[in-house]
Amino acid sequence: MDLNFNKNEDHNKLLLSALRHRLTTVKLGGGEKRIQKLHNEGKMTARERIDYLLDPKAKSIEIGAFVGEGMYAEHGGCPSGGVVVKVGYIRGKQCIVVANDATVKAGAWFPITAKKNLRAQEIAMENRLPIIYLVDSAGVYLPLQDEIFPDKEHFGRIFRNNAQMSSMGITQISAVMGSCVAGGAYLPIMSDEAMIVDKTGSIFLAGSYLVKAAIGESIDNETLGGATTHCEISGVTDYKAKDDKDALDRIKNIVDKIGDFDKAGFNRVKSEKPALDEKEIYGILPKARNEQYDMMEIINRLVDNSEFEAYKDGYGQTIITGYARIDGWAVGIVANQRKVVKTKNGEMQFGGVIYSDSADKATRFIANCNQKKIPLVFVQDVTGFMVGSKSEHGGIIKDGAKMVNAVSNSVVPKFTVIVGNSYGAGNYAMCGKAYDPRLIFAWPSAELAVMGGTQAAKVLAQIEASSLKAKGEIVDEVKEKELFDKIKARYDEQVSPYYAASRLWTDAIIDPLDTRTWISMGIEAANQSPIEKKFNLGVIQV
Repeated sequence: MDLNFNKNEDHNKLLLSALRHRLTTVKLGGGEKRIQKLHNEGKMTARERIDYLLDPKAKSIEIGAFVGEGMYAEHGGCPSGGVVVKVGYIRGKQCIVVANDATVKAGAWFPITAKKNLRAQEIAMENRLPIIYLVDSAGVYLPLQDEIFPDKEHFGRIFRNNAQMSSMGITQISAVMGSCVAGGAYLPIMSDEAMIVDKTGSIFLAGSYLVKAAIGESIDNETLGGATTHCEISGVTDYKAKDDKDALDRIKNIVDKIGDFDKAGFNRVKSEKPALDEKEIYGILPKARNEQYDMMEIINRLVDNSEFEAYKDGYGQTIITGYARIDGWAVGIVANQRKVVKTKNGEMQFGGVIYSDSADKATRFIANCNQKKIPLVFVQDVTGFMVGSKSEHGGIIKDGAKMVNAVSNSVVPKFTVIVGNSYGAGNYAMCGKAYDPRLIFAWPSAELAVMGGTQAAKVLAQIEASSLKAKGEIVDEVKEKELFDKIKARYDEQVSPYYAASRLWTDAIIDPLDTRTWISMGIEAANQSPIEKKFNLGVIQV
């Protein structure tokens, strides 16, 4: 291996080490003292509950681990959005589990908590996955109630989704393992089956203090809404569990008996590992954001047997399109090529940029995959569409619109992996979050923004310098550099994959070596939901 490979490898392994360190911190939730407090109450933590519920040694993926990171500092923070979400297997059946983390503000709902819960329900609805709620929440975080209560994508949407999933035949099971207060009380009761843990679980629209204030009645919380009340008097819950493990064992037994449903019918054969060493990805992916590399070297280390059937290989070379298998599943891959290529007429095309011919090729390939019922995998390292008079006169906007149209109207499941740059309209054309990928995740090397930090900082610094000059201030080279450095520092924070993950613009930041697992589990989930629509591009400019 050459020196550059070793430098890249060191850089990417340092990014991976930082990822693992940050995940370790995130998994502590509200901290060790609050974890111990739960244990003293005879309760398990959210993560312990999920680990006990899911099949041991089976694969699982976590959605939104970094949600809320760096947000709500004035309120003490909200690690993982105060809720843990995993897709895994219960008695061999793929499910999604949502567990309130009572170590974070007693499991109270912040605005980002609602967004994360809605994302979990979206995954369940798209893929018809059984969804399990492990409820332990103090309800809406009142200081931020105006950001979580009344809007379309706020708290109330959770219950609307409960009702819709029920009508769709998607199994919903709830276990009340702690507080379940006010509007949140509707979530378990709108599930198909609900259980409550004796002495630690409680459900009520208003707790004892509020009842006393509202109507003058004196009553304790256990009598008001404990397990005995709801299992023997109100009939609100279906099962009484003696402790957390008993409740989780009951869920396992219920899921074990769920019947199978029609499949979408995506093609799968026996899985084969890549023929080339996957770990070499760390040395291939460049340290510098503007450095060229061959995306095929990455793809060949992600696909079965390192076999790839290229589509229109010699045309539109800044986008790679072709067929492969990932963990046995047939996939169509659309990937940005980051090396400079020379066309047959002698023109140079710069890597990471989408040209008219690349967009045209991708559009046709996406249509082919829809016709053949092949899931699509988008591998993003894109700086945007080509600009300039030649591109504009050649109809780059029209060709880009065709590609966006194809991505928007695709009916096969789409999965997006951001390995490097994800800038501007390139993010859209390569199936960014706005285009409904079933899963979208990033490597630690990813950046998401309208444009790169250096370019953006230059533009913004020039604008600010002009504004200061207009006010009569002297702006010399030192002042210009000061403006540039200040703006770039702020912009670099915002383009970080962690900034995106904290706001759920991506579902996760992962080790590149986990990419095959994410795509395979994603397609397995999608396979449980037959395709009901037909692919139709609608009206496009030819």
